[in-house]
Amino acid sequence: MIVKAILAAKGGNIVSIEPTATLDVAVKTLAEHKIGALLVLGPDRRVIGILSERDIVRVLAERGAQVLEEPVSGVMTRKVVSCRQSDTVAAIMEMMTLGKFRHLPVVEDGKVVGLISIGDIVKRRVQEYETEQEALRDYIKTA
Repeated sequence: MIVKAILAAKGGNIVSIEPTATLDVAVKTLAEHKIGALLVLGPDRRVIGILSERDIVRVLAERGAQVLEEPVSGVMTRKVVSCRQSDTVAAIMEMMTLGKFRHLPVVEDGKVVGLISIGDIVKRRVQEYETEQEALRDYIKTA
């Protein structure tokens, strides 16, 4: 299975934020969309960072609630690892595990085409296993 198949099932909707937005706005956006990370996009719509729940919790613990008035650019992760639509799920699972992150932008020709989470991968894998199990049951019934 490849990333493109997950995006086809999930859709390419990307929730993003500008680097000048405050953390307070970012927190509200995460809650509103029930997601765990926001892509931080520059004016050319290229990824310049990612802001995760972990980033927010870490900075809140370090600096307190007043940090919520600061811009996302001061807190976001700047070194963003991304994947392509042609990457295998096994490869991106390994990237996520080794890098200890749960969200991975999908980039083609420098432009973001989607965002994959570990939850998306798990959901797809469970669907695969269920389909395979059903096929085996049907095979056994007809054998």
